[in-house]
Amino acid sequence: MQIATWNVNSIRARVDRVTAWLERTGVDVLAMQETKCKDAQFPMLPFEAIGYEVVHHGLNQWNGVAIASKVGITDVETAFPQQPGFGDPLVTEARAIGATCGGVRVWSLYVPNGRTITDPHYTYKLEWLKALRDSAEQWSASPTPTMLVGDWNIAPLDSDVWDRAFFEGSTHVTVPERDALTAVEAAGFTEMTRQFTPDEFTYWDYTQLRFPKRQGMRIDLALGSPSAAARLTGARIDREERKGKGASDHAPVIVELADV
Repeated sequence: MQIATWNVNSIRARVDRVTAWLERTGVDVLAMQETKCKDAQFPMLPFEAIGYEVVHHGLNQWNGVAIASKVGITDVETAFPQQPGFGDPLVTEARAIGATCGGVRVWSLYVPNGRTITDPHYTYKLEWLKALRDSAEQWSASPTPTMLVGDWNIAPLDSDVWDRAFFEGSTHVTVPERDALTAVEAAGFTEMTRQFTPDEFTYWDYTQLRFPKRQGMRIDLALGSPSAAARLTGARIDREERKGKGASDHAPVIVELADV
């Protein structure tokens, strides 16, 4: 079973590329982030035409998360328990969607960016991750394999950014953010990609020729509960999908699980 995560950076602009990739790779489940559309605007038909069911959660032109599966979709949730809101008035943003696909519970997550370390969005990011950790404690004890996949907007290690000094004083690399991610892992989850892709990035900014210069970040991660991690057989990052006209600024990350 192959489960992938991909920040597609506007599904309406990239639906042809995403569906072509699914046809070519045969991935069973794809978690998408930053779809940037309302539910009614999501292009369902191209996915259905190639045999995928899709669930989507989007409120406006920002954020948005989805799961596409060819092994079934049940028990859909569009937020995790106690997921905090942002703004005035508070809104629970479209940043999480969970579904059971082929016996695996998959959460597509788009963690808040944080903007700057003095912005209220940074505090919101840490609160969001704390609530996720609280849910993760419950999920890790479940016999159902659970995957937390998506754009975490955190580079766990200094080696996960092309130049640590460049990011000094910025989000994504601060100690509180990294500690918040570590707390989710400590709740019973294991990051499932690094052992197979130890020195690879998943995101490259569009500016300054970052991709050809290999100036990227590793911020797209896949965390698995004990029963999911026990089935892990491999992982890869498809850098080819970052190339060419119309590419997202993120590459797909694929995790392979043994059948039960």
